[in-house]
Amino acid sequence: MGTRAGACLRLAVLVTCVCTNAVTMAQELVRFESAPVRVGQLQQRLARERGEAPKTADTIEGYLAKPEGDGPFAAIVSLHGCDGLSKDDRKSIAQSVTGLGYVSLAVDSFATRGIKDACTKPMPALMLARQGDALGALSYLSKLPFVDPQRIAVLGGSMGATVALELASPHHVETFDAPRDLKFKAAVAYFPACGFASEELVVSTLILIGELDDWLPARDCELWMKRRADRGAPVKLVVYPGAYHAFSVPAFADGREMYGHWLKYDAEAARKAVEETQSFLSVQFSR
Repeated sequence: MGTRAGACLRLAVLVTCVCTNAVTMAQELVRFESAPVRVGQLQQRLARERGEAPKTADTIEGYLAKPEGDGPFAAIVSLHGCDGLSKDDRKSIAQSVTGLGYVSLAVDSFATRGIKDACTKPMPALMLARQGDALGALSYLSKLPFVDPQRIAVLGGSMGATVALELASPHHVETFDAPRDLKFKAAVAYFPACGFASEELVVSTLILIGELDDWLPARDCELWMKRRADRGAPVKLVVYPGAYHAFSVPAFADGREMYGHWLKYDAEAARKAVEETQSFLSVQFSR
């Protein structure tokens, strides 16, 4: 899924948003613990017998930004793609999200793990760890006095979107050692791999993908929608005609081939996707 500039890439999904109240927002580097995978009593005993020390939670970095005022505000946890979180990306995310009136926490799953990118080979353990990172970010935000803990959503692009769908699936609840009473209010996934999601989701979800995406095909999402047959939480799938993978990333204005796949920015699809996202989050956060 992707390269340094490509598909699973950056979470540049809201940068085309034109927000009249958006200003340059100060970002604060914060650190929090990733939610660890829950270990059963048997595994714990065997580890002790082997003389292994208990595994400590990973420390993760993120970039926090908030709108002006005291709140409490709704918040968005944003998940980057396979090439990590660049300085420009996190600035764009902060400005766009705070411009909508929400607190933004852009999670950097790679910095403290010493990962440059994860674009060229499958990394199941990392995908699982990134779910824990997002849950750690959720817990961190829930403790801030200016955040409404009942109105926190997760939003990702490509690899990050796939992680968001996994978080919207019920299986993660028992997997991680995280507060049971704390969960994401909603999930937004830009061009994800829908096959990673359970057929019944536990939170309302918006999926946005291009018709001509030949990296993570829209057809897979359409088949997944048919299999789930409206079970579980509501899901809206929007397929943009004529749009390719990474349709919301302006860096691909001229189109680019990467690893045999075509990536191309589509201004009209990007604009409509931002409108869908704004409308969806507004409804979810008002409930």
